[in-house]
Amino acid sequence: MRWLLDLPLLVILVGIGALAMFVPAAHAFALGDERVGRAFLYLGILFLLGTALLAIATSTIRPRRLARSQLISLVGAYLVLPMMLAVPFQEALRATSFLNAWFEMVSCFTTTGATVYEDPSRLGPTLHLWRALVGWLGGFFTWVVAVALLAPMNLGGFEVSSAEGAGKGVAAGFGFRRHESGARLVAAALALLPVYAGLTALLWLLLILSGSGATSSLVHAMATLSTSGISATGGLASAGAGVTGEVMVAAFLVFALSHATFSDLGQRGGAGRLWADHELRLGLLIVAIVPAALFLRHWFGAAGAGEEANLGLALRALWGSVFTVLSFLTTTGFVSTDWADAQGWSGLHTPGVLLVGLSVIGGGVATTAGGVKLLRVWALYTQAAREMERLVHPSSVGGAGQAARRLRRQGAEIAWIFFMLFALSITLVSAALALTGEDFESAMVLAVAALSTTGPLAQIGAEAAIPLAPLDAAAKGILMAAMVLGRLETLALIALLNPEFWRG
Repeated sequence: MRWLLDLPLLVILVGIGALAMFVPAAHAFALGDERVGRAFLYLGILFLLGTALLAIATSTIRPRRLARSQLISLVGAYLVLPMMLAVPFQEALRATSFLNAWFEMVSCFTTTGATVYEDPSRLGPTLHLWRALVGWLGGFFTWVVAVALLAPMNLGGFEVSSAEGAGKGVAAGFGFRRHESGARLVAAALALLPVYAGLTALLWLLLILSGSGATSSLVHAMATLSTSGISATGGLASAGAGVTGEVMVAAFLVFALSHATFSDLGQRGGAGRLWADHELRLGLLIVAIVPAALFLRHWFGAAGAGEEANLGLALRALWGSVFTVLSFLTTTGFVSTDWADAQGWSGLHTPGVLLVGLSVIGGGVATTAGGVKLLRVWALYTQAAREMERLVHPSSVGGAGQAARRLRRQGAEIAWIFFMLFALSITLVSAALALTGEDFESAMVLAVAALSTTGPLAQIGAEAAIPLAPLDAAAKGILMAAMVLGRLETLALIALLNPEFWRG
């Protein structure tokens, strides 16, 4: 096992990607689709042999700074690995370009879920399973990297509550001790895999029991835990599980609101610490307030008269709002079957603006969700509340302990910097897309969808659905770069440009 830990992270990831190809191969052979099965089987063997050769060639390489090497490998993984994963996808589908297949794999691996194949019938069950599996592995990779690599370096949102500067931390967090990055990655993977796989299997079983098909249930279970929003049926509403399935999915989407939902599992006093978590409380508050505002808007003249007494329509509208708001807040992008009723009930003619805003906020730190993250929003809120308090009582002293004061000061400062970088990224990506011929609304929605890793925004965020297949190569390249930037976050890339990071 020691020789495996000494291998470069990118080589290990390539090997895992090659092994993953045997899953759709077995699935295709079980369905009798030998052509698709052979494509995944042969290419899986080929890439596995290539991984062995890479392992031999790099076994003697010892980087001077392992953390720096693995952060570079992290960037390389999102740039190189999807290219490898796209090869069997294109070979199995055939009637597609490599650029479209590469775009699809980048979207899946970054858990964005945007697709150029809007018609689900274009892809067979095995290809849908492959998309979901890549997204599921991308979500697990995000979990592991956040715990084992970004947390010790105070990146990925951990810099908000840390006394160290971004990219300068040494605290391991999550109960892992301070030791070299390779062993910490393995420790994090072994600790999180049973939780991640177990929750996925449980949701899969529940969705099957609710009336959904086996393959579509597995795809939606993987898409829920990874918050990729990938679907084999064109959306959760078409899966056949109904409201029962949506309730089950919503229960598991809570894990994307805060890392405390899974890091405190099984610990004494976990429920109390869970409720005290700022991210979870803020996320649940948003999920309560936004649907309530849409629901109450009906009585302020937004909808037609006489429907107030329709209790069934009211409950469907309320649930449609709750589920869709939770889904887009966690950057998953599933839309409730009753979302149309929610729009009609509230009389809101531009729901895309609301969903775009929720996606920008995003989910919790060290989860599979994207966006700005709830912890940063909480830090900005506490700082704003403190400034309002000082307007009334200029000589007051802020309480709540040293950690809270650090969150209001250094935490709010770094959160504001990240928010400005995120807004600047949206501006630059939107401008770049506009140069390729996209109109303002489409460019902005696509930029937010890519940077917040909420791909379904392209279908529901604008006034009309934005098809991705007709985009030219330049626009697709911009979106792929934006998806990688949104998943890695700008602070991680800026840390690579820090001169101190390259010294010693």
